[in-house]
Amino acid sequence: MIHARLTIDPHFTVGPVNRRLFGSFVEHLGRCVYDGIYEPGHPSADADGFRTDVIELVRELGVTAVRYPGGNFVSGYKWEDGVGPREQRPRRLDLAWHSTETNEIGLDEFATWLGKVGAEMMYAVNLGTRGVAEALDVLEYANIRSGTALSDNRIDNGHTEPHSIRLWCLGNEMDGPWQLGHSTAEDYARLASQTAAAMRQLDPSLELVVCGSSGAQMPTFGEWERIVLEQTYDDVDFISCHAYYEPKDDDYASFLASAVDMDRFIEAVTATADHVKALRRSDKTINISFDEWNVWYQTRFNEVDKITDPDSWPVAPRLLEDSYSVMDAVVFGNLLISLLRHSDRVTSASLAQLVNVIAPIMTEPGGAAWRQTTFFPFSIASRLARGVALELKLDAPTHDTAAYGAVPTIDAVATYDAETGTTAAFIVNRSLSEEASFEIDASALGDVEVTSAVSLYDDDLHAANTLSEPDRVRPRENTSARRDGNTISVTLPAVSWTVLTLG
Repeated sequence: MIHARLTIDPHFTVGPVNRRLFGSFVEHLGRCVYDGIYEPGHPSADADGFRTDVIELVRELGVTAVRYPGGNFVSGYKWEDGVGPREQRPRRLDLAWHSTETNEIGLDEFATWLGKVGAEMMYAVNLGTRGVAEALDVLEYANIRSGTALSDNRIDNGHTEPHSIRLWCLGNEMDGPWQLGHSTAEDYARLASQTAAAMRQLDPSLELVVCGSSGAQMPTFGEWERIVLEQTYDDVDFISCHAYYEPKDDDYASFLASAVDMDRFIEAVTATADHVKALRRSDKTINISFDEWNVWYQTRFNEVDKITDPDSWPVAPRLLEDSYSVMDAVVFGNLLISLLRHSDRVTSASLAQLVNVIAPIMTEPGGAAWRQTTFFPFSIASRLARGVALELKLDAPTHDTAAYGAVPTIDAVATYDAETGTTAAFIVNRSLSEEASFEIDASALGDVEVTSAVSLYDDDLHAANTLSEPDRVRPRENTSARRDGNTISVTLPAVSWTVLTLG
């Protein structure tokens, strides 16, 4: 059996856990919007056409902020197509996903939906095929109370109160050759700086996210961040990170250690941002918006499956509807651990995406909605990870992986909420075959008890929740957890994600 030991001391903190870490992402892609959050003919649909069963699941998930409307979609999007009387809205071809966009849902409707789920909007402006003027227009429409052409237009469209969007993305993945209007770092930085400065002339309090590399594997990664930040450092608050993971050639050992790569990615971007800070002799710190992250089986999405005839591009086709296994959920939970471990610098994050498209929530048109396996680590962490993330002492064995070398077999993070005196420890066992004896030295926490212990695992690593078996996989109470003096012990099944609460 594997043996590992964790020391928790609430006096040693990493940083506060920002509630925006539990954000998500809704893009006009596949069935995320249409048949996902919006299906007027569904038995559960409310007066606005939104599925109330999905609304209830999103509330349960605990999503705090939602990035919208893209994604690759935004680089060809005209925001004004999605406002005003529905019968007058144009149908457009979406070059990003070879689909037809009806524009039934736009900025106003999405703001209404966010009010129902209790989350704030993170809005992305189109810097692919548009620019400064478009960004100022949508800002005026969304945030000015009244008295201008665009704010009065919003009122005429039935939205008296401004949407008051605070968090804005300056484009999306602008280094990617797949992106409409993709750019060099120098050209993008110039446009982003101009756009940010213009938006701040209207509202200096806005929080702005500049595009980092589309991924750590991009050939320009690192240099892109440096060039962009040198030009935009005074204009923005965040730089974005995007990362997706899937097993390669059935190398499950490396897949289970994906969070090692996320750790390195975050630390590299942080180092670059701090390098620019030092060069500029600035007192300002740029934080990270990890506004796309997930397990995504990209190899299943084959370019040859795209419909190439634009006369045949469908409305809301089934795209990227990955079915997630127990093993996927364990990796997913470990990625959450990585985000929490870096909560001093990762202060916003968006799980990509929310419904149907690589999502924790799935729906069937006219039918049921259900939780994928990845739903559970997110919903539990969103509920329990409060207060501050702690700096931990973890003693754990290592094992070799093809992709990342030697990695810890056990990974963990803990949060402490001084208001309630509650500590939550999130733990992953990456071993494919061995359970682990895990101990926590809780002496610095005082007289605490284990108030809950839950693990997500299954004898079948590929078990998943489906339309026919929506409850096949669920978290289970871990009855092995116990306290002996100042030591908390628990047995971690192989390939498992566990959370202990101490109070």
